[in-house]
Amino acid sequence: MKLSVLSKTKLFSVFLLLCLGNSAVLADTPFEALLADETNGADWLSYSGGYKSQRFSPLSQINTVNVDQLKVMWAYQMQPTGISGAALQETTPLVAGDVMYITESPSSVTALDTRTGRLLWHFVPDITNDVLNIGFPRINRGVALLDDKVYVATLDARLFALDARTGAVRWETTVADNAAGFSLTLAPLALDGKIVVGVSGAEAGVRGYIDAYGSETGERLWRTFTVPAPGEPGSETWQGDDWQTGGGSTWLTGSYDPELDLLYWTTGNPAPDWNGDLRPGDNLFTCAVLALDPDTGEMKWYFQYTPHDTHDWDANQIPVLVDGEFEGQQRKLLALANRNAFYYLLDRETGEYLLGEEYSYQTWSEGIDDNGRPIVIPNTEPMREGNLVWPSLQGATNWFSPSYNPLTEQFFVPNRRMGAIYFKSDVEYERGMPFLGGGEQPLDGDDASGAILALDVMTGEQQWEFELQTPPWSGVMATAGGLVFGASNEGNFFALDAEDGDPLWFFNSGAHIRTNPMGFSVQGNQRVAIIGGQTLFVFGLE
Repeated sequence: MKLSVLSKTKLFSVFLLLCLGNSAVLADTPFEALLADETNGADWLSYSGGYKSQRFSPLSQINTVNVDQLKVMWAYQMQPTGISGAALQETTPLVAGDVMYITESPSSVTALDTRTGRLLWHFVPDITNDVLNIGFPRINRGVALLDDKVYVATLDARLFALDARTGAVRWETTVADNAAGFSLTLAPLALDGKIVVGVSGAEAGVRGYIDAYGSETGERLWRTFTVPAPGEPGSETWQGDDWQTGGGSTWLTGSYDPELDLLYWTTGNPAPDWNGDLRPGDNLFTCAVLALDPDTGEMKWYFQYTPHDTHDWDANQIPVLVDGEFEGQQRKLLALANRNAFYYLLDRETGEYLLGEEYSYQTWSEGIDDNGRPIVIPNTEPMREGNLVWPSLQGATNWFSPSYNPLTEQFFVPNRRMGAIYFKSDVEYERGMPFLGGGEQPLDGDDASGAILALDVMTGEQQWEFELQTPPWSGVMATAGGLVFGASNEGNFFALDAEDGDPLWFFNSGAHIRTNPMGFSVQGNQRVAIIGGQTLFVFGLE
């Protein structure tokens, strides 16, 4: 009897468990554990280390005094898939008990023993080389955990629920039509009884949305579109049928405030990317953050960072939830370092704009007005003959995660410093094809650089910078040990002193680093993990 790919995967995982012995503690992940993720340094249960998305480890065993003694405890080599273009790894590992869960591009899932790196099981969905991915690499950024299941969103726009112990498929559902240009590249977000995902594909002229699915059944519970249909709020910012191909990807994991019971999700560029003549208006709700009711998907408020974006400056950065005193008043805040080179603070209860400060060199705006709207400098749109503007379409930062240290109120962000010559061209929509309306020529090489920045979270004022030779594609993680972990394109994984940015330790992975650091502990011993090239490295003191 010929076995399907999924059957082979299931048998392979069971074979490993029987032959190797599964002495690892396979912990379930109830919703209550996800609520406590920020304070539980032993595990890392969600993409950003907790619903606030602070990517902060409360562990302090590794600190400024002893970080120079870090060493590799174990390493895991990613498995080849046979899918072309799936060589980039952008996953954030999750840890529950003694088990680590990672994705391997384009959409495989692997379970490892956190103590040794021993393979427990490996799931490979049936994805072929024919899968569409327009405007982004063939990557996956991680899984979600809830109860006894692992959830993965796949490049061909499906959502799988896997048994956390064996990798066997519990259910699968189709989220979108990949043939139209939709993909899923994000780590899902697990809430109480539901799994939330967003879609990629604006470069193909899709109409973006956010979905919630029942965690036990895979049944779709609600869908919220990021581009309104005629007659809906915000539809006045579109003309004619432009909304049908309006873009607004939702391709990065959101944040959640359980006290306010609000879900925060960011949205990407309108389509076509660079020819705004084809879509006059502000183009709501692209390049924005949306506050949603997690039970219904109803939009409670929104804030648009870049109205009528023509430079591909998605707002698809991680929204970080912060509590503190702003201008003498205790507030629940949402902090975001935007791709457009401005740092923002919003009141996350109401969406009120509070602060917008330039954190990276830019040439398109004179600043942000009192309502949070950018004051656009004339003649900075893409032109047919080309127009030099900073930052490039890759932005002053991008998808990779910032970090926030609640002990010091510091916001850390990887900074890309490069401009680009933007071009505008004519384009007509064709299903499943690029819908761009132009392009760009980045100022690369000696005209580009990068940095890790430390900002005062309440003012946006820069405290220090750690310069990098090239613009980074990896995130940062702060720790209670006074450290900030980051990485460079050249393969260096490093630790900085959070107080002044001084480098204290580095490790050369020997390969390009394009992911986010994370932390956990093994039998009381702190660990830090990063992926360099195709290898997952786990570091510790002992």
